[in-house]
Amino acid sequence: MTKLQINAIDAATCARLRELDDAGRPPVESVDETGGAPLRCCLTRACPGDRIALVAYTPLAAWAAETGADPGPYLERGPVFLHATPCAGPAEGWPATMHTGPRILRAYSSRGHILGGRLVRPDEAEAAAAELLTDPEVAVLHVRAVEYGCFMHEVRRA
Repeated sequence: MTKLQINAIDAATCARLRELDDAGRPPVESVDETGGAPLRCCLTRACPGDRIALVAYTPLAAWAAETGADPGPYLERGPVFLHATPCAGPAEGWPATMHTGPRILRAYSSRGHILGGRLVRPDEAEAAAAELLTDPEVAVLHVRAVEYGCFMHEVRRA
């Protein structure tokens, strides 16, 4: 099986997004009274009473800047939740608590163009990601929520 590198939104990007998001707006802060918001800073779910921030994020931008890719119109922006203040970041391994429903694994080429995707159940997401990354044309995967289409996290070859 292909070894996976699971990437949350990195600490420096989270710090920037907590000031101004990728739409140029300040974050929308709130308290998650019941808990459960999927946090892209640590790839966990908010606990009841956690202060969270809703921000606009362009998930392909950092990867494109790092690799020199030009995603063009594939450079999408959408809403994500973060802790309102810095946290410890993600634990190692597949973030199973982030995946309580079906997910889309979206594959991107080295140019940053969408190659396709796969709809998966939570119990098959990790294996499907590893399988998709065996294709040499696939440079990076995004895991997305089905119900809203939101970016959950990035997956690369380790």
